[in-house]
Amino acid sequence: MTDHLFRFGTVAGHAPDWAGLARRAEDLGYATLLVPDTLGTFSPFAACAAAAAVTTTLRVGTYVLSVANRTPRAMAWETATLQALTGGRFELGLGAGRPDAERDAAELGVRFGTPGERIERLSETVDAVKDVPILIAASGTRLLRLAAAKADTVALGVPPQSTEDQVAAKLDELYELAGDRFHDLELGMNLAAAGAEPPAWLGSLDATATGVLQGTPGEMADVLRRRRDRLGVSYVSVNAQYLDAFAPVVERLAGT
Repeated sequence: MTDHLFRFGTVAGHAPDWAGLARRAEDLGYATLLVPDTLGTFSPFAACAAAAAVTTTLRVGTYVLSVANRTPRAMAWETATLQALTGGRFELGLGAGRPDAERDAAELGVRFGTPGERIERLSETVDAVKDVPILIAASGTRLLRLAAAKADTVALGVPPQSTEDQVAAKLDELYELAGDRFHDLELGMNLAAAGAEPPAWLGSLDATATGVLQGTPGEMADVLRRRRDRLGVSYVSVNAQYLDAFAPVVERLAGT
């Protein structure tokens, strides 16, 4: 059981009407608009600034920055600027690098580094950044240990097909690593899809998969309440493709 209230985010890398997307997310009650860090999407810092400029309560964040692409000092500089320009509505999401992030690093002309080097850089980045909520995407033991010690929010980096039992096992590990800090951590997960019917691209994904939420708004809300009771997950993000389909769930649960 967790004392954290539900909050919801939407993840978008680009949109023909970016300002309109930000306003729509705010109007529907989403807490955050989150921007990934890939060369195929908008630049995350610029996109966050643009979204904050046309909204008043919506928080903006990165989901998640690859620490290989920027030095800790550069990250701290960009973060401090966005915190000031958004009136404190920026949240910094960090990761050690997605499977395809090495290709982006090569195109940018920066060294990707070994897993150990990237985790060390992530730790240095967190230490360099001041006065901003930190989300760390983590799955393996080394990243979970770092997140347990230094994050405000831990986004579980598990595949969409993961079952609740598999997520629970990962959270048991985090609990052991975090000790007394565990109950202060906000736990987050991302939904690859949500709505009455699963999209065709998901194929034969098992109905127990935690990365896909199906059913009526009431049924989906019940699943999330149960997951919060069992797993402690209170921060749920969803691909912006499902922004409107998931909005009735947000209306039911946000802030409860």
